[in-house]
Amino acid sequence: MTADDRKQKIVELLAKEGSVKVTALSTLLKTSEVTIRNDLADLENKGLLSRVHGGAISSYKPYYSMNLNQRMTANAEGKSIIAEKVAGMVENNDTIMLNSGTTTLLVFRSLPSDFNLSIITNSVAIALEAADNPNYNIILLGGAVNSKYQFTFGDDANRQLASYHVDKLILSVDGIDISRGFTTYYNNEAEIDRIMLRQSSLNIVAADSSKFSRTAFTKIAPLDSADYIVTDREVPKDLKDKIEESGVTIL
Repeated sequence: MTADDRKQKIVELLAKEGSVKVTALSTLLKTSEVTIRNDLADLENKGLLSRVHGGAISSYKPYYSMNLNQRMTANAEGKSIIAEKVAGMVENNDTIMLNSGTTTLLVFRSLPSDFNLSIITNSVAIALEAADNPNYNIILLGGAVNSKYQFTFGDDANRQLASYHVDKLILSVDGIDISRGFTTYYNNEAEIDRIMLRQSSLNIVAADSSKFSRTAFTKIAPLDSADYIVTDREVPKDLKDKIEESGVTIL
């Protein structure tokens, strides 16, 4: 088990149980208590838990524990505004990539149905809906499947993805931070996101205002890997200036 896998398991246990003990984690994850304490310290630094004597308690946002359908209702109005703006940046005959997420699903639903589009995605939900439109050439990446959040991931998906190049990427993220860049709750999807950023000519990050100044579990890439960030509300000027210094345009 890698360090990221171990930390993800700790976060999942916290979301389910509300608290964890160092001794129990050491036994469950088959590693030393020193390693567990270091893991907890790192997760606390990222704002994902609070350490207490002998363990930790959850400070994780409830959003982490929601399934895809539940997440669709979280900041739905803001996500819809973002989706319409991003969809307007897509042109007929474009090739595009979409990662999984409620915002990217809403972007897909906002795309003109009469456009001829080639769409590459690891989102099972997007692929199923796109299959109903004969104007869309849809490619669902193969690999392991996360059934709760409905995305594919793993070595097979990564290898397949690396063989494509597209005009535009529309990327959903869970955190945007000046020092830590773009982050996601899911270490299993982070590598797919990184490859997508490399394999696209224009990178568009779609993120509602709650994602700013937040760090999620796993780093995807630095801020300068994006060309645009599309959000639903005015970003504070000091934060906007620092982000745009890296060459990113905020819409």
